[in-house]
Amino acid sequence: MKALENITKMDHEMVSYCFDKETGLKAIIAVHNTKLGPAIGGTRFYDYKTEDDALYDVLRLSRGMTFKNSVGGLHAGGGKAVIIGDPKTLKTPALLRKYGSFVNRLNGSYYTAEDMNISEEDVVYINEGTEYVVGKKEISGNPSPFTALGTYMGIKASAKEGFGSDSLKGLTIAMSGVGAVGYPLAEMLHKEGAKLIVADTNTVATERAAKELGATVVGVNDIYTVECDIFAPCAMGAIISKENAKDYKCKVIAGCANNVLVDDEAGEELYKLGIVYAPDYVINGGGVISCGYEIEPGGWDKDKVTNLVENIYYTLENIYKTSRETNTPTYKVADALAMDRINKEGK
Repeated sequence: MKALENITKMDHEMVSYCFDKETGLKAIIAVHNTKLGPAIGGTRFYDYKTEDDALYDVLRLSRGMTFKNSVGGLHAGGGKAVIIGDPKTLKTPALLRKYGSFVNRLNGSYYTAEDMNISEEDVVYINEGTEYVVGKKEISGNPSPFTALGTYMGIKASAKEGFGSDSLKGLTIAMSGVGAVGYPLAEMLHKEGAKLIVADTNTVATERAAKELGATVVGVNDIYTVECDIFAPCAMGAIISKENAKDYKCKVIAGCANNVLVDDEAGEELYKLGIVYAPDYVINGGGVISCGYEIEPGGWDKDKVTNLVENIYYTLENIYKTSRETNTPTYKVADALAMDRINKEGK
């Protein structure tokens, strides 16, 4: 009953549970909203502690994709999928093909793509089970560089709001996560002269950041409370709550992780504390803008996509301006922006 309550509470159109005994596949596909077009959102392969945790994650992620795709200007709704299990032991070509066949049963209401622990090569196998895939290797390819670029531009816009200048030179930026998106983002930040503090469960990644980027490495539980100018969440979401918001020793929170706030109360608390918060689905929208343009009229064009991703800077600039002028937390301004387009253009 609780599962149904969560689904209806977030206004999802459809949630599908998928199981295949032969391959060991257990997955959940959530379609949140298709008013602007077919739902687009990646597939996450993760070893959740419980199936309830997996459902909670996919519901929040798919809802976030509705807002992300709307603000990003795509003619697409929001969806997401999670495959439950350890990708190191469970992920096989056969499982990915079977998962693709489940996506195919939705008849184009949901297009999938890369996400955590799903690579370009994995997408090829999923594509063998369904045509409803974006981020194809031969078209737009790996979306991570575009996510990193958009996040970088968003951090600059956020620095301008927090410090009066969009220059990152000399600023200390703490990053929780230096993975597929986090590391190329760290390289951009380092190139501009930012001082980096990093944490990641992958010690190889943090050692590389220390060696190549001069980053200071701290523990994964210590990164949230280090003193810095900008905190950039770039790993798992749901980390900032009303209770722990005051523990963040920074002026700006802006990163590429999804669903950073535990709930709306966390966004309210950050606003009260005077911390500039970049709504996650706005700042990290570069990857889905790139993937989504595969099914936009005219198809994928690198120059056009790059320009749209760089415009995340101006989208955030406008959100901050509206927030100041209306005394409204930034997460509310972004939500209103997304819903306004859905209500005006949605079918």
